[in-house]
Amino acid sequence: MKTSTKITSIVIIFFLIIATVIIGRTMIGNHFKKKFSKRPPPGIIVTTTQERVFENIISTYGTAAPIQTKSFKIEKYEILNPIDFNQKVKKGDIIANLKNRKIIAQFDGVIGKREFSEDIEVSKSSILINLEDTSSIYCDVDIPEIFVPFIKVGLPVDIKFSGYKNKIYKGEVDSFASRISEDTRALATRIKMDNMSGEILPGSFLEISIKYDVRNALSAPDTSTIVEGENVFIYKVDEKNKVMKTKVALGDRYLGFVEILEGLNNGDKIVAEGTKKVRPNLTIRPIEKGAKQKGNSGWGKKNKSKKTEDKKGKFDWLKNIFKKTEKEK
Repeated sequence: MKTSTKITSIVIIFFLIIATVIIGRTMIGNHFKKKFSKRPPPGIIVTTTQERVFENIISTYGTAAPIQTKSFKIEKYEILNPIDFNQKVKKGDIIANLKNRKIIAQFDGVIGKREFSEDIEVSKSSILINLEDTSSIYCDVDIPEIFVPFIKVGLPVDIKFSGYKNKIYKGEVDSFASRISEDTRALATRIKMDNMSGEILPGSFLEISIKYDVRNALSAPDTSTIVEGENVFIYKVDEKNKVMKTKVALGDRYLGFVEILEGLNNGDKIVAEGTKKVRPNLTIRPIEKGAKQKGNSGWGKKNKSKKTEDKKGKFDWLKNIFKKTEKEK
């Protein structure tokens, strides 16, 4: 064989080997890329849109007052029998038995005593008795004129008293003035509430929350919204678990929810949390909000099981040597 032929054969064989190596590496790389690059869809927390109660609130404060009160001035020397203060009486009961007269209760209530000021000389010889009907309590508050169009008789009111911090009492708007005060630029409004339990004493400081424009409206968690400039979007999830970026119009926010005016329908499945992990047309693994997650994605499980297998087989070669030695014996 000629030298030139040998060189040509060697060159061809060399390039064939290189081509075989390149093709082999490419095929192996594509195989592993295909096998391990397919990550499972990310688990995203979802929920469904539903109707809930929305309401606007006017917050203010005021002082508790009894629904009825009657005062009696009595000279101490006139009292024949001790008066039972802080006791409930019925209409027609005798409040005080005096020398020249008897004081009769004109309505059901509680007998209270109010001393005169110490700087008044008459306080040494006289006392002031109050008959107070505390079965109902009223509270006069000032409502800023910006809210005047919403004030109506019968509006529901939540009332808080510092003596019972975790309790909310129910009341309503009983009446309001016919004009706005020029001094305060506010509308005088009276709140009325039931107090048959007697828990709220006259003179108590009350926190008042007047509810108006109470309505049922479509809602979504406020964590589901995406604000981009003047536009607001929510990711809607279709039947194939693919997300679509949907423009919505929002109303009020209330207790962690937003009011949906346009863009979604009742019962639509949406992304509730984790919007930063989502992009349009992405397929997800939906996780219902509030449901317990049993574990991580399948990708993590595969790696974990693989590591476990490697760990188990680390010293298997020593076991095989001992097995062969025992067989030879």
